[in-house]
Amino acid sequence: MFSAKKKESEIGLEQHEQLEYAQKRIRQKKRLYTHFVVFLIGSVFLILINKIFKYGEAYDWFLWAITLWAFFFVLHLVNVFVTQKFMGQEWERSQREKLVKKQREKIASLQKEIETEFPSSNINKKKP
Repeated sequence: MFSAKKKESEIGLEQHEQLEYAQKRIRQKKRLYTHFVVFLIGSVFLILINKIFKYGEAYDWFLWAITLWAFFFVLHLVNVFVTQKFMGQEWERSQREKLVKKQREKIASLQKEIETEFPSSNINKKKP
């Protein structure tokens, strides 16, 4: 009776986590594609400024600007497609579980310390 309801809530929670993770990945990829389009348009714009409008014509400075921007784009690409494979949903879940376990242990030790310091007190004791 109670276990069936608990099972449903666990499934619902897992599906909710998967949906949130999917939405997060979609936002990441959308930002990456937007970055790529802005990079292409910006590169053309930098070339136009240097070559057509003859700003800083003596030196091809646009090559350095585009190279630097391409480096940042590659970092963004690696973050979205490579880093997320290693530090994705499962890694986040395991880190979250470790932190929760650590917090529970700390709370338990504090509770034990309070009970040893104030043994006759009824503060924070569970009622039967």
